[in-house]
Amino acid sequence: MPQMAPISWLTLFITFCFILLVFNHMTYFSFLPKAPNFAEKKITQNPMNWKW
Repeated sequence: MPQMAPISWLTLFITFCFILLVFNHMTYFSFLPKAPNFAEKKITQNPMNWKW
C-alpha cells in the first residue's frame, strides 16, 4: 500500500473542513423556526386572591 504525501493529507483535511462548513451552513439556514404569536395567549388570573 503506497504512503500518501503530506500535501495529500492537507488537501483532504481542507476538503473535509470545507464540506463540513458548507453542510453546517446549509442545515442552519434551511431551518425556519415558527415565530411565537403572543396575541393568541390570554392571561388568566387565579380567582382566589390570597392577601397575606
